[in-house]
Amino acid sequence: MPRPGLPKLIATDLDGTLVRSDDTVSAFTHHTLDRVRAAGIPVVGATGRGPRLAELTRNDIRAADFLVLAGGGRVVDQTDPDGPVVLRDERLPGEVLAELLTAVEEVAGPLTVMVEALDTHNAPLWGDYHSSWPYQDAFEVRSRAECVACDVIKAFIRTADHDVDTLLRVAREVVPASRATLTQAGLNFVEICPPRVDKATGLAVVAERLGVDPAEVLVFGDMPNDLPMFEWAGWSRVAVSNAHPTVRTAADEITLRNDDDGVAVYLDRLLSH
Repeated sequence: MPRPGLPKLIATDLDGTLVRSDDTVSAFTHHTLDRVRAAGIPVVGATGRGPRLAELTRNDIRAADFLVLAGGGRVVDQTDPDGPVVLRDERLPGEVLAELLTAVEEVAGPLTVMVEALDTHNAPLWGDYHSSWPYQDAFEVRSRAECVACDVIKAFIRTADHDVDTLLRVAREVVPASRATLTQAGLNFVEICPPRVDKATGLAVVAERLGVDPAEVLVFGDMPNDLPMFEWAGWSRVAVSNAHPTVRTAADEITLRNDDDGVAVYLDRLLSH
């Protein structure tokens, strides 16, 4: 159960947690997050979205003092009056990614691979076309050689032979954590991030900057890429009811689903006590 009183920092995932299935965020949610900030509690948007989607992210969580992007690889302080300040920017070397892809293909079969290499506004992903990828308008077909010719923010992989949770388990057996962080965020692709990059290490950058102990942090999430911050935060870990089973199991509390403004309903109740 959460500690009495209020947390000193609140972080929430976006897609599937704060953002509804129609890709909108309700006025009630925006208003509730404004109330959180008015109560003196900093707000963090913690998302798998890369920096190329920073503008969309800022619109979805307008109250955010900080953004943890790319699953923890890019951390941005938005409180500076002179403009956003990048506190963390991690990349995975292309040659390392190439080795990891070969290792995974040896045990999982041929992979569909996409990479996120650019951080400019709405920059496309590169790689293999797959009809299941939901954002085809921001995608360019590129060869594997082109995809691993530079450092990347993250990579996305899938295979016809395994569902995403099985592929994640299989890939983790051959990719040590010292080489890369593997997770999945609900898009049916396994995500490959730089080593030691996850939402927990990203949030730790924010907490250190603010002088906040992890035990005083409240987090919300729905997918396996939220599990590291669930393990890290101590005030309470709250899953929306539509969350992945592993996240529901790891949660201290379950709130309403994203389509029913579960995060805002929880926070409204918290602020009203």
